[in-house]
Amino acid sequence: MAVSSSSHFNYLRSKMLFHLQFPITPLPEKFDHQNKIVMTGSCFAEEIGCLMERYKFPVQLNPNGILYDPQSISEAVSSWLVPKAYSEKDLFFYNDTWNSLKHHGRFSHPDKSACLGRINASREKAHTQLKNAKWLVITFGSAWMYRHKASNSIAANCHKLPARDFDKELADEAGLEKTYTDLFEKLRTFNPSLNILLTVSPVRYVRDGVVENNLSKAVLIKLVHSLVNAKNVFYFPAYELVTDDLRDYRFFKEDLVHPNEPAINYVWEKFTAFAFDEHTMQLHEKVKEVVAAAHHRTLHPGTTAHRIFAEKMLDKCRELSVQFPFLDLEKEKIHFGNEAGR
Repeated sequence: MAVSSSSHFNYLRSKMLFHLQFPITPLPEKFDHQNKIVMTGSCFAEEIGCLMERYKFPVQLNPNGILYDPQSISEAVSSWLVPKAYSEKDLFFYNDTWNSLKHHGRFSHPDKSACLGRINASREKAHTQLKNAKWLVITFGSAWMYRHKASNSIAANCHKLPARDFDKELADEAGLEKTYTDLFEKLRTFNPSLNILLTVSPVRYVRDGVVENNLSKAVLIKLVHSLVNAKNVFYFPAYELVTDDLRDYRFFKEDLVHPNEPAINYVWEKFTAFAFDEHTMQLHEKVKEVVAAAHHRTLHPGTTAHRIFAEKMLDKCRELSVQFPFLDLEKEKIHFGNEAGR
């Protein structure tokens, strides 16, 4: 029997539930510490990707830097499939640095050769990583795009060029669906074992306007749900977890735009339940223990008690390295070795 909305409300009130939780069907294919991962997209991808890196998953995070719109993301992924290097003609000089419209400012540099070197090294690494990856994770941020007038191309990053150099336009949903359908076919040929996970960032891009942001998110949500019916393409509801489950400005930073640390940790908790099997979760908890210990600031370094603690954690790192040789715990070993006076 269907439950009326009033009955559902009374149920929630009787249970004193203050946020609307909803079930998330776990992935049929799981993430683990041995399979390579490529993550790309908006700044929210950076938050989850940094946690993946922190806990020793073999991730390459944002090979082109932070990207927001689906057209730029598609162009970036396509560029990793072919062994074609960027050249000087792909760069421009502005604000005393060489830059690429297809890359984040982290690749910019006063020296042209250094800028190109950074870009091509990252592209080459992405080519290799994606060829051997089990997962490509894409986080869409905004459907608003900025077309560079002089080159007639979508800018992944505007590098603070004058606004008059760009035309702002909303991505065409039908065109994007074809773009990504074609891209996924190329990816399956490039790496038949690849799975694709799509997410939409819960970050509000209020610089575009509140109404315009909601329109943008609607385009992105419609896009991902038109794509997840394809083989080995899945969706994780990061956007819904923040906007519908948490649904409170307490879970945003002071700018009221970016999710804060408790929100990110909540989404991470939901993601691990969604994407990890029991074995991966058990190993994750062991890794999390030594990583947390390595980042803990002790009040009394150099004491006998702290040296004993460091020795204990160093032994744990060594045991994990023997049991799971694919884990990279070298930084933690060095840290605990120094703390123990080795």
